[in-house]
Parts: sequence; C-alpha cells; structure tokens
Amino acid sequence: MDEKAAASQLMQMVNGYQVSQAICVAATLGIADHLASGVRSSDDLAEATSAHPQSLYRLLRALASVGVLHEGDARRFSLTSLGAGLRSDVEHSVAPWARMVGRSYYRDAWSELLHSVRTGENAFAHAHGTGVWQYRIDHPEESLIFDRAMSSFVPAVAAAVLAAYDFSRFEVVMDVGGGQGALLAAILLRNPLQRGILFDQPQVVEGARAVLQTASVAERCQVVGGDFFLAVPEGADAHVMKWILHDWDDERSIAVLKCCRRAIRPDGKLLVLDAVLAPPNEGARAKLADLNMLAVPGGQERTRDEFASLYVASGFRLTNVFDAGPRISLIEGEPV
Repeated sequence: MDEKAAASQLMQMVNGYQVSQAICVAATLGIADHLASGVRSSDDLAEATSAHPQSLYRLLRALASVGVLHEGDARRFSLTSLGAGLRSDVEHSVAPWARMVGRSYYRDAWSELLHSVRTGENAFAHAHGTGVWQYRIDHPEESLIFDRAMSSFVPAVAAAVLAAYDFSRFEVVMDVGGGQGALLAAILLRNPLQRGILFDQPQVVEGARAVLQTASVAERCQVVGGDFFLAVPEGADAHVMKWILHDWDDERSIAVLKCCRRAIRPDGKLLVLDAVLAPPNEGARAKLADLNMLAVPGGQERTRDEFASLYVASGFRLTNVFDAGPRISLIEGEPV
C-alpha cells in the first residue's frame, strides 16, 4: 500500500466514530423499522419519527453513502441488506447494541481512554465518578437499554454455544450472572430432563420468570437473587458464566470463581463463555473489545494462558477451550 492510500485508509478509521454515531441515531429513531415495508421519502420518515426534515435527510444520505441505506430519486430511501440488520424484528438485530453504544454516558467513558492508558485506572469511573454498574443502578433507563442490548445477542450466542458443547451430561446447570435467563432457557429447552438455577442480582432477575415461562422451562428452573462476589447457590454440576469475567480485573474475577469453587459439585464443570485473545496481529474484534473493557467496566479480555492462571488461583484446572464464534469461546474447567 502506498503512502497516499495508507493515509486515506487511516483517515477512514479515525473518522469511524461518525458512522457509529449516525447508525446509533438511526437505530434510536427506528428508521429501519419504518422502512421495513418499503421505500419512503425522507419527509415521510421525518414525520413518522418527529425529526427535523432537512437534518434527517442529511443523516439518511450519509448512511446511504456507506451502504446502510439506498437513496433513490426525490429523496426516497430503502433498506439495504446491511441496513436490514437494524430492524428490531430480525434474528440478528444490531439495533439494541447500536442504541446503547451511542449513549452519551458510554461515549464519555471512551473519551477518557487516554486516562486509562496512562494510569491503568478505569475511564468510566474517571468520567463519571462511579463505576458503570452503580451508574446504571442510579439511572434505570440506561440499565434497561443495556439489558436489551445484551439480550439481543443471546439467540445467536446460545445457538453457537449449544452447537459447540454438549450440555446433556449435566443434571443441574446454573447460569451465574445470567440476567433474565434467556441463555439458560435455551440450554434447558435443548435438555428436557435437566434442571436449572438462574443467579444474578435481585433487581436483575425480577423479570426472569416471564422469560422462563415463555420458553416453557420455568417449572424446571430456580431463580435466585444475590451477589456473586459473596456466594453462589450450591447444587449445580455445571456453572455457566457468559461475558461475566471480562467485566472484572483478575482480583475480582478470582473472587467470583472462588465462590463457584465452594458451591460446585466435586465432579462439576466450570464453563466460562468469553473471548479468547488471538496471537499478535490477529483478532481485532476481541482486542478492540478488550479496550472497551478497559474503558467502560474496568475488566479485560484474556488469553488462554491468562484464563488458566485465573482457574489455578481459584481452585480449578482449565481442561479445554471450545470455539463458539468470533467473540466467544467456552473455556472449560474442573475443580481440583
């Protein structure tokens, strides 16, 4: 690549936040849902979304220039195959995530990334004076947007995890930090003789019963509220944790794992679902996610060796790693 082409590509990367924010605004306005039935003019869309007509047109034409929308004659727009991923009714909708990452509180943390790199401290806490979890407790509307974003990933993640790993050997599966239970419901649905324990903070699991009932697994699942830094319920022979450890530093992660070690059956399995960092010069998606962990929750993505060290420090032994997709692997361990 010559110098001019390299500079152009680098400039595109530098300005990537502009595309991200434009997509966030479109997702928040529900543009893709309004275009699901066909072509509409920018004025029609402005009326439907209570937006300023000319400003909305400027947004739409910018998104058309990067392939999210298509602009036809007379300022009429339609969805492309790329933009269809912003519809709320599609299986792999990106809209909930797009809405979350464009929130000002979230972007404020990324604006303080330099502080984290210089000091090792959490950018979010530096920007807001508190950690992200407490911030969301104090701002329930942001917690709701976050929960919707996380839930949007579950169907695809559950399908990938169930394809990569056989859960049928377990009698009782516990999802530690399992939110409202969508992943656990998928596991139990696949294994009709299995029982489950859903464990998360009391305010998080309040809405879990409806999710479990919809999946027809509520009668086989115990819902427990608590703090996984203090203790987790006993009785499970499989402990599942999806995107939990990457939210925390090593000290806090070991604290969670030690609670699991005390509660797990002697012949049980620890099943951590997280990214496993690739070798140097590979795996950009997970390594950029690692920067997000640094900036927002204060955690980190890890290599296989780093997971092995966490397991040893908390009384487990890493036994295998199963690849389940570009940003998630199943890191299996057993108590020692």
